Amino acid sequence: MDFPPLARVRQSIPQPRVEDIPGTIRERIRTSRLRERVRPGGTIAVGIGSRGIHGIDVIARSIVDTLREMDYRPFIVAAMGSHGGATAEGQRELLAGYGVTSEAMGVPVKTDMDTVELGTNPVGLPIYFDRNAYGADGIVLANRVKPHTDFRGVHESSVLKMLVIGLGKRQGASQVHKLGIRGLCEVLPAVGRTLVEKTPFALGLAILENADDRTAEIVALEPETIFDEEPKLLERARGLMGRLPFDQIDVLIVGELGKNYSGAGMDPNVIGRLYVETQANFDRPVITRLAVLDVSDESHGNVVGVGFADLTTERLVSRIDPVPFRINTLTSCCLERSRIPITLPTDRDVIASSLETCWRIDPAEARVVVIPNTLELTTMWVSRPLEADVRAHPHLALETDYRPMPIDPGGALDLVGLFPDSVRARRHTGTHA
Repeated sequence: MDFPPLARVRQSIPQPRVEDIPGTIRERIRTSRLRERVRPGGTIAVGIGSRGIHGIDVIARSIVDTLREMDYRPFIVAAMGSHGGATAEGQRELLAGYGVTSEAMGVPVKTDMDTVELGTNPVGLPIYFDRNAYGADGIVLANRVKPHTDFRGVHESSVLKMLVIGLGKRQGASQVHKLGIRGLCEVLPAVGRTLVEKTPFALGLAILENADDRTAEIVALEPETIFDEEPKLLERARGLMGRLPFDQIDVLIVGELGKNYSGAGMDPNVIGRLYVETQANFDRPVITRLAVLDVSDESHGNVVGVGFADLTTERLVSRIDPVPFRINTLTSCCLERSRIPITLPTDRDVIASSLETCWRIDPAEARVVVIPNTLELTTMWVSRPLEADVRAHPHLALETDYRPMPIDPGGALDLVGLFPDSVRARRHTGTHA
């Protein structure tokens, strides 16, 4: 089969960005009401999660340094629910992969899975909470606010969700997720209100990211304002997030999925496929055939989200670590997303089968888009049938002529060459953004 040639396209929507992250964090914490809640000399648990927030090591260290300047005794606590195989070692490894270690932070990093029970939720199930965080004099949480990958609600991915599910550890996460959409939309906010009252939660730092995966805004959330302010931040984040600029795609090729790109591996808000039992998909984009070629190293074998794809490679499947994959899937109670798609030996085979089954008689007519992952969407490669859409879009520009797909003799697509500024390329070259 002759694969359709591709041209590079760039999205250039103007993006807000925080230039001085340490200075901004210092100002947000110092002008908050933290001192009213925690006396100097007190211990503060700084909750850091497993999402791939850009520069999370800088953010975490800036929080720790500011708290030390204020005469507090901070420590890091893992706030990631069941991730990392729901083990202390696995969660420590995830944090270390983001540069959050006791050596780098200058404070202890606690990843124990022990919890305390703090009452019952609205359906009578126990509310669990991280024992280390509960024993601190104060809790400061830093988390991204953005549209969730599983549901639509007043509070989606947020500081509140980190409080309930992240610090709920595996038990707390399971109690919310086992109720499906009702648990996320109704039980999560109710449990959040209980935890704001019964735990030493003292401050949230909401991180909004732009479409370039960079920090666009940092907002301090006080316990008494979090329920009013987070929904407003969610709407701002919804307008900032990167999206595919096409409503209909015949073949979407995703270089790699990963927990560092989305909690769902591939962001449903980008690909339009929700794949939550009983729930409808999004209206756009409509993708006939979706292929994913690999999983990121940062996912440590957790390929949650592979079920969004129609086809994948033997390379990806061989990298599955069944324990974290199984635990994360069963805890989330969204099983459809983890079904293993049709698996073929090489990237070439996957791309060929995608083109053969995308309902176009001639592959040259296929609307093909190649992206590195669902987070980095500034640059993409497209086939010629999408050129009219590109030229009609005010924030899209063709940057090259049409070139053959760069597939090596072994059948691998050159994702590093296609996306030299991507996470995968930086990992390959050993550099960091």
